[in-house]
Amino acid sequence: MPSVLQVPQWDVQRLPHAEGKSFLITGGNAGIGYFVAEQLAGTGATVVLGSRDRARAEDAIASIRSRVPGAKVKHVPLDLADLASLRTSVEAIGLDRLDAIVHNAGVALDHPPRRETADGHELMFATNHLGHFALTHHLAPLLTATPGSRIVTTGSFAAKSERLDLDDLQSTHDYQPKRAYSRSKLAQMLFALELDRRLRAAASTTLSVLVHPGGALDSLTPSRPPVHVRTTGQRLSRLPLGLVVQGKDAAAWPAVRAVLDPGVRGGHMLSPRAFGLRGTPRIEPLWNHLADTTTAARLWTASCELTGTDPTFTH
Repeated sequence: MPSVLQVPQWDVQRLPHAEGKSFLITGGNAGIGYFVAEQLAGTGATVVLGSRDRARAEDAIASIRSRVPGAKVKHVPLDLADLASLRTSVEAIGLDRLDAIVHNAGVALDHPPRRETADGHELMFATNHLGHFALTHHLAPLLTATPGSRIVTTGSFAAKSERLDLDDLQSTHDYQPKRAYSRSKLAQMLFALELDRRLRAAASTTLSVLVHPGGALDSLTPSRPPVHVRTTGQRLSRLPLGLVVQGKDAAAWPAVRAVLDPGVRGGHMLSPRAFGLRGTPRIEPLWNHLADTTTAARLWTASCELTGTDPTFTH
């Protein structure tokens, strides 16, 4: 058996080169997605920011270029809540292959009332899950054209204690925003694992990998003006929390590793090392309810019906 010393350790500060590769990050203009984009840009890859807001995307691009000289980064308009627009967004990427998509964008509402998209879907479930499900369908040709491509889906610690209600996926009854958000993230996580099972069954080389970023606070996140500005007072007031959670720059590490690490396999879940809340990324055992293949398969069928898409990967 190989010794532990022979297993290469992942170093978040020394990422492998990725010149010639291309990565798309949804919601790459702010929050954790911004730092995923910044870190991947440092590898020499082409990084595409999927964002509804062109001005904010341009701010993010300027910030990345100021820290990564020669960064190859661009914006593509992307509104996950508008299912009919996604095919056009994928065409606008202007690439003939894609090495990875990071499903990162998300909406989290704190207060009622319940909101719907133009398609009539509950906003958080539509944006966080259905939009990414349909986007995967439209990206399938680009990902299939790239041997070993990866689909990285961002879950949440909030989903650990939640369960799906398959009879009310859109929270039409007893709408509670925090619960609806947690269930939308659980749907994403079940989708990622069901997608990997389908990829394996199709003998595809594309991998579906699951990540969750742990606990991330703005006050522990380094400034990237004008994308994010942290005052000294904010930093000092929240320093004790740094023992438990982390900034969004560190919360990006699981997704970056999921994109780049050759040792990552389909169906893996990566999370922060310390209690799933902070620290360097590790491969974590799946939570028990994520192994529920029956629920995942039923969710897949419902998602196909709600989006009019069915992500399939055939060579």
